[in-house]
Amino acid sequence: MSQGKKVVLVVGAGDATGGAIAKRFAREGYIACVARRSADKLQPLVDKIQAEGGQAYGFAFDARKEEEVAALVEQIESTLGPIEAFVFNIGANVPCSILDETARKYFKIWEMACFAGFLTGQAVARRMVARERGTILFTGATAGLRGAAGFAAFAGAKHGIRALAQSMARELGPRNIHVAHVVVDGAIDTAFIRDSFPERYALKDQDGILDPAHIADSYWFLHAQPRDAWTFELDLRPWMERW
Repeated sequence: MSQGKKVVLVVGAGDATGGAIAKRFAREGYIACVARRSADKLQPLVDKIQAEGGQAYGFAFDARKEEEVAALVEQIESTLGPIEAFVFNIGANVPCSILDETARKYFKIWEMACFAGFLTGQAVARRMVARERGTILFTGATAGLRGAAGFAAFAGAKHGIRALAQSMARELGPRNIHVAHVVVDGAIDTAFIRDSFPERYALKDQDGILDPAHIADSYWFLHAQPRDAWTFELDLRPWMERW
C-alpha cells in the first residue's frame, strides 16, 4: 500500500470527462484508479497520467455486477490506499422513440446509468463511513431534471441517479461524507462530437462546447469544499447553451 497516498476512483473513465477528472486529481497527488469494462481502452489514459508524473492504475470490471464491484473496491483499498473520492461517470444515452423502444434496451440503459451507480456508490460509502470522511460525485445531465422526446430511457436513468444522490447526501452528510450531483448540460469536446456533429463542434472556437478539463476543475472544487459550505448540485453549461 502506498504510504500516505489518497485514492480517487473514477468509474466510467475515458478520453473525455472521466479521464480529465482522473488527471485533475492525479495532479493534486491522488492515485488515480480508473475503471471501465474494457481495460485496454484505459491504457492511454494511465500512460498519460504517469507521463505527467502522477500515479494511475486501470481496472476492468462490470459496474452492474455486485460481486465485481465488491472485488474492485477491496482490491484498491487493500493494495493502494483509502478511496477518498469516488466519481460515477457512466452515461449510456441511446435516443429512441417511446414507440420503438425495447424492454431490453430500456433496462440496459437504466442498469448502466442508474443501478450501477447504486452498487458502486454503496460499496464506496461503506468504506468512507467507517473512516468518517470522503466525497462521492455523480455525473448527471439535463435529462435528470426533465425528460425530452426520444429520451425516455436515458431520462428515467438520470432521474434515478439524481434521486439516489439526493438520498445519499441527506443520509451521509451528517456522517461527514460529501455527496454531490453535477448536471453537465451541453456538447463536450470529444471525438464523437467532432465527427458526428461538426457544426456543433465548430462552436468550440466560441467556447460553445464544454472543455473536459474545465469540467474536471469543478469536480475538484466540490471535493475540496469545506463542509460548512458544501454544494449538493452544480450545473455546468456553455454560456450560449439554451436551458
